[in-house]
Amino acid sequence: MFGRQTTGSVVCVSCGYLVGVNDDRCYNCGRRNPGLWGFASAVRRLGSDLGFIPFVIGLSVLMFAITLVASRGEIGLAGFSFLSPSTYSLLLFGASGSIPVFRFDRWWTVLSATWLHGSLIHILFNLYWVRQLGPGVADLYGPGRMVIIYTVGGIAGFTLTSFAGNYLNFLPLPILHGAPFTVGASASIFGLLGARVHYGRRSGSSDIYRQAVYYAVFMFVMGLVMSSIDNYAHAGGFVGGYLASRILDPLEPERINHMVWALVCIVLSVLSIVVSVVHELMLG
Repeated sequence: MFGRQTTGSVVCVSCGYLVGVNDDRCYNCGRRNPGLWGFASAVRRLGSDLGFIPFVIGLSVLMFAITLVASRGEIGLAGFSFLSPSTYSLLLFGASGSIPVFRFDRWWTVLSATWLHGSLIHILFNLYWVRQLGPGVADLYGPGRMVIIYTVGGIAGFTLTSFAGNYLNFLPLPILHGAPFTVGASASIFGLLGARVHYGRRSGSSDIYRQAVYYAVFMFVMGLVMSSIDNYAHAGGFVGGYLASRILDPLEPERINHMVWALVCIVLSVLSIVVSVVHELMLG
């Protein structure tokens, strides 16, 4: 299945045109090494997202199970908190928010918190939306840029909510205070929504634009109604995804450097979890 092709033609991983397996550059989109050293066909079998969505789902489920085990019996079982890991367990593996970022100087948690979840309902809801939105964004932007947007959305969302939690506590409404502790993929999900909104505006696709705006408004309204929703993370993720998509320009073909930066995002995300654990154990 993942064997290397050395002769014949393959489909360019960026634009979908046929190229020679050993061509230096795609004649249609200009991508360098469009055959990926003979592995282009194997890569395309992973799907339009190159396996990133299954990776997100798999790592998120794994981290959810690990945080439950690390809770050592201190697991919530009531209502929306059913199967909720302990606060210490989430902090250990990289929860973000004003307390971890500003009080404990754990600034890298704006990366790690995306992979953690606070309850069974939380992870099921988030992974549903990752599965719904991720492949579509990969089709519009390419898998590399989709990974970048997903990562930037998470960073922007957790940065904003941590800042608000530290500096906006004087505001009269609790909903405007930001989060002392926060986890979940929703900031990255809103990053994907922001990217879809930008694509609709940039390309003139009213259907994509209306659908993305509908989803974003629906989830923002849910956040205003439900007190446990981190609205700053949602807003920051949306803005981060929108701005990242403007820089990446979906109407231009994806380039090899996008794939390189996507790999950097994945590596840094995994390392952020490792750093969180090592940092906490060293302090303990």
